Amino acid sequence: MWSDIACPWCYIGKRRLETALAHFANRDSVDLVWHAFELDPAAPAVRDTTQQSYAERLAKKYGTSVARAEAMIQRVADTAAEEGLRFDSSRKQPGNTFNAHRLLHLAHLRGLQGLLKERLLAAYHSEGAAIGDSATLQRLAVEVGLDADEVDSVLSSDLYAREVRDDEAEAGAIGVDGVPFFVIGRRYAVAGAQPAELLLQALNKAWDELPPQTLVADRR
Repeated sequence: MWSDIACPWCYIGKRRLETALAHFANRDSVDLVWHAFELDPAAPAVRDTTQQSYAERLAKKYGTSVARAEAMIQRVADTAAEEGLRFDSSRKQPGNTFNAHRLLHLAHLRGLQGLLKERLLAAYHSEGAAIGDSATLQRLAVEVGLDADEVDSVLSSDLYAREVRDDEAEAGAIGVDGVPFFVIGRRYAVAGAQPAELLLQALNKAWDELPPQTLVADRR
């Protein structure tokens, strides 16, 4: 699954995928890997939120009114609530997600990628955590079980930068221009935070049509 921590639909898509997997008979044969995608690669590490509200920034980005942006935010929050998620846009602190993606690569090697992905999404969308702040990332990564010294080594270097760029290059090569984006068995793709029922159909289709083997979201 290609996604970005700053993307609300990616969190919704994650929950819908989890619902689909809960009903997938061969769940134990699925290996889910999270791939990096940056919605705003040029974003500062931590954005000044005192000058503009989230709705004002969104209105400027999409060339619409603040009222319409607020309605858009509410629609997303309502959809998230249907999946059991609580979004709090009033506390949101946008920032660059590149370092978060680098830590997700470390977490993948340590068997903690799923836990860290969930923690980052919850911290950003529900708790108002500054997702581009190194101290915040250090705290969140350690919370899910990553070694503090190892996390510090990543954040103070360019470790896993190439892996993040490789993810993004692969996304471009296969035509990913928005997230969430699911690839199943390296053959079937689903774009967007589709309903759990559709994702389950895709999983079943892949299982039925691919040669007998472990079904993976991606395997390097």
